[in-house]
Amino acid sequence: MTATSKCNNSGKGPHTSTLNDATSCPPKAVTYILSIADLADEIAGFQGRGFSVGLCHGCFDLLHTGHARHFEAARAQCDVLVVSVTPDKFVGKGPGRPIFSEQQRAELIASLSVVTYSCINHWETAVELLAALKPNSFFKGQEYEDNAKQVNPNFLIEKQAAEKTGIDVKFTYEEVCSSSNTLKSFQNISPDDSLT
Repeated sequence: MTATSKCNNSGKGPHTSTLNDATSCPPKAVTYILSIADLADEIAGFQGRGFSVGLCHGCFDLLHTGHARHFEAARAQCDVLVVSVTPDKFVGKGPGRPIFSEQQRAELIASLSVVTYSCINHWETAVELLAALKPNSFFKGQEYEDNAKQVNPNFLIEKQAAEKTGIDVKFTYEEVCSSSNTLKSFQNISPDDSLT
């Protein structure tokens, strides 16, 4: 008896795999975290078969509904969704950040059914990553469309690099949340408040 894995319907890409029996578990999320070189090969393979590939890139330290809706909106516009995380050494969110390591962030994102693969970027920006992966589309949240300088000025050079390479830059229009603001609100809770 065979069973089809979650790859079939979950957004893990336009590929299928079968499990040996109905009691087998699907692969762990870490199996969907690829090196940049391996991911570039996978993307080229998908594109060679006529599938469109989208890339979301960011810190994604404290995953929230804004991130989830961003990923879902991006996935609705492509066949395969890849999400890259900023490496720990380049997370510029202030002291004590990131809360979760790059490996933990990549694993959490890889576990989401809407995400086909995740990877850990090597560089400070996504410029080199875009050149290496060559996705069809590069997705950012709506807050980057008009306020990139305030949100993250790196996006301006990423956008320029994407357009120069023929990658479509697209925005998603979903709920905007802030992990940093959420974390600050938790830091302002006194120990006594946390007991209630």
